[in-house]
Amino acid sequence: MSAAPSPAAGEGDEGGLRGALAGLTTRGRSFLAAGVAAAICAYVLGQADLLRVGLLLAALPLVCVGVLLRTRYQVAGSRRLSPARVPAASESRVHLRVDNVSRLPTGLLMLQDRVPYVLGPRPRFVLDRVEPGGRHEVSYRVRSDLRGRYPLGPLQLRLTDPFGMCELTRAFSTYDTLTVVPRIEPLPAIGLTGEASGYGDGRHRSPALAGEDDVIPRGYRHGDDLRRVHWRSTARYGELMVRREEQPHRAGCTVLLDTRRIAHRGAGPDSAFEWAVSGAASAAVHMLERGFSVRLLTDTGSSVPGPEGAGGFGGDTSDAAGLLLDTLAVVDHSEESGLSRAYDVLRGGREGLLVAFLGSLDDEQTAVVARMRQRSGAAVAFVLDGAAWTRDGRDSGQDSFQEQLRLLREAGWTVLPVAPGQSLPRLWREADRDRTSTGSPTGGPAGGMA
Repeated sequence: MSAAPSPAAGEGDEGGLRGALAGLTTRGRSFLAAGVAAAICAYVLGQADLLRVGLLLAALPLVCVGVLLRTRYQVAGSRRLSPARVPAASESRVHLRVDNVSRLPTGLLMLQDRVPYVLGPRPRFVLDRVEPGGRHEVSYRVRSDLRGRYPLGPLQLRLTDPFGMCELTRAFSTYDTLTVVPRIEPLPAIGLTGEASGYGDGRHRSPALAGEDDVIPRGYRHGDDLRRVHWRSTARYGELMVRREEQPHRAGCTVLLDTRRIAHRGAGPDSAFEWAVSGAASAAVHMLERGFSVRLLTDTGSSVPGPEGAGGFGGDTSDAAGLLLDTLAVVDHSEESGLSRAYDVLRGGREGLLVAFLGSLDDEQTAVVARMRQRSGAAVAFVLDGAAWTRDGRDSGQDSFQEQLRLLREAGWTVLPVAPGQSLPRLWREADRDRTSTGSPTGGPAGGMA
């Protein structure tokens, strides 16, 4: 985040001089033009005094160019984002710091940071003279309604002479990245229980040991507690063996996000696709906070974590949430025509809670989603009403849409249709009420929140 500025022009003297001449301001060009005109008039009219005035006018901007070109400021710049990861429609503050590490004071400096247009106007600051060893700190705010990763920088310094005849630009080589993640809505804590995987109150169970013969020992390591020595295995293998640590069982949750372009219409921060992305982020973070091991899966078959971590995240919840949010910050529409790849991934996985955010479905994809229920211990689906989101009319295709919802409920899904303006926390509560009203412990018509 710190670097010494390098000339914006070429490296050679000729290139640097050419760049310096190109940096003449309007005042400098005016002085140079007036000096040349005065010298020509003095030659034509034979006026020696006018020639001296012309030479003075022409020489002044050229001298300023030479002095500014030979100036070697040693300036270090740094940038700090607070925070570096921010939800959409929220602000982040960028702190800029300029240190004069040379033995000479600087002149007037204009500081400019390059930012994408979606973050706002390009910030510019005028810095007074910086003493040797001194520093100046400035800050500005950026805000984006669109998620994504946005580069900030490089930082530019514009040098000028005391007379304002010439301006030169020096640029730093480093830049930082601001990550705008989807908006996260806090979800209410509702009862989530499931089949063999174990959710809710039983999600932290430890594997029970039926007896001494069920113990899986390992070799003794330096520092192991001697109270964990398993003497029967030690006698059998002829070396010191200890009992393995019992690992707590973490319930699994898969968040399925439908990113198919044909399933979502419209664009912008209020589109159906952005609602689905924000919903997936909210559900993933909520389940992580409740102690679940979460996996993000898309219709392309890609998952986070990948195949080597198919069991989901372990360890620090904040790190897991950060990786999921960084992935959702850059997720985009896919060109997939169906959800078969996601179904193949679920077929090879273990049972667990499945939370799906789905776009428009046809009869074939409805059948695929219905079969996904067989690979999960519990399942809830938020299905976006395409006709409502595109304002094509609430009655257009509603019979087909309601039939698809009925088929998913019969397959064991808890299904929540999503229309524009609906709140995810309210739908989350409705899923629990649907489960309670059916009174089905597992796999009833209301589906998997039981």
